Amino acid sequence: MDLRIVTVAERPDLKSSFGNAESEPWPAFMDEDPMALLYYSDVRTAHPEYAFVAYDAEAPDQAVARAFCVPFAWDGDPARGELPEDGWDGVIWRSARDRQLGRPRNLVSALEITIATHLQGTGLSGRMLAAMRENAARLGFDQLVAPVRPNRKHLVPDLPIDAYAALVREDGLPQDPWLRVHVRAGGRIVGTCKRAMVIPGTLAEWRSWTGLPFDTSGPVVVPGALVPVQCSVEQDIAVYVEPGVWVHHPL
Repeated sequence: MDLRIVTVAERPDLKSSFGNAESEPWPAFMDEDPMALLYYSDVRTAHPEYAFVAYDAEAPDQAVARAFCVPFAWDGDPARGELPEDGWDGVIWRSARDRQLGRPRNLVSALEITIATHLQGTGLSGRMLAAMRENAARLGFDQLVAPVRPNRKHLVPDLPIDAYAALVREDGLPQDPWLRVHVRAGGRIVGTCKRAMVIPGTLAEWRSWTGLPFDTSGPVVVPGALVPVQCSVEQDIAVYVEPGVWVHHPL
């Protein structure tokens, strides 16, 4: 594959979707995060110079990967783990708020790197991350952060996120493959965010999103979810509070 990685500013005509639902790796319920509605309607138009798409030169009109990041204003020290507790959701609303208020943005956060399913495991995620890092430096930033969604955490939904983030292999690298990509690229795990994404819904909604009965109060293990969804039959509501792992990249 003759892979090309460009910003959305360079190729605004190229859609960042992969052409068919089977190529999108995310669980369906994740599209129901209320903040995702702002994210997907805003990130390409508001920050095209921070968004990337990858394509094969032999098929230049079809994306095979995408990567989005946004700038936002932040007073804490990212290198010390002083980062938003609300992770992915928090970065999105802060970035939109800061832009509307005209606040100078001093930090860039990665929000997504998605690889079409047939190209996962080919090293493309590392190349997209490298493009993010290089672009942030080119735009004048000296650090990049990421509220990482560990891609194997869903296999151990009952393990606390702090314990999961601390798991390492014999070589000292994280056990989680996606965290390994970040560390190999020069990032350092600096903390966790306990509510990186919050998805509330009625029980009928959760049944439609997952195909599960949601007929008993308590935690419900949902395929693809990093932690159990908390269900209340009495109140006819279930809430998913997804954690994340903060990674800091000096540039």
